[in-house]
Amino acid sequence: MFEWMAWTLPVAVFFTCIVLMLFGMTVWELKSPTTLRRGFLPMATTRGDRLFIGLLTAAYVNLIFIGISGKLAVWLGLQTDVSIWISFIASMLLLGVILRKG
Repeated sequence: MFEWMAWTLPVAVFFTCIVLMLFGMTVWELKSPTTLRRGFLPMATTRGDRLFIGLLTAAYVNLIFIGISGKLAVWLGLQTDVSIWISFIASMLLLGVILRKG
């Protein structure tokens, strides 16, 4: 069923983090219902809204990085492609900022 996907360690860690976040946010929502608030996003959001926006942003950051990693290696004069861990860390940091300040 998943033969088409490149299941590498960074991909597995990324999806594991998503599942753990969804589980954690569900428990948090049951313990403490959320309210709307405004952050730097141009609309009032709940925790779930910010999680959804953050996950979409994280996915796009990873996809963009995969798309340009070959060119980055050429631009930087590297022998191999740039590590995917860089985009994973960047996307998780961005997700954290959106969840906290968004």
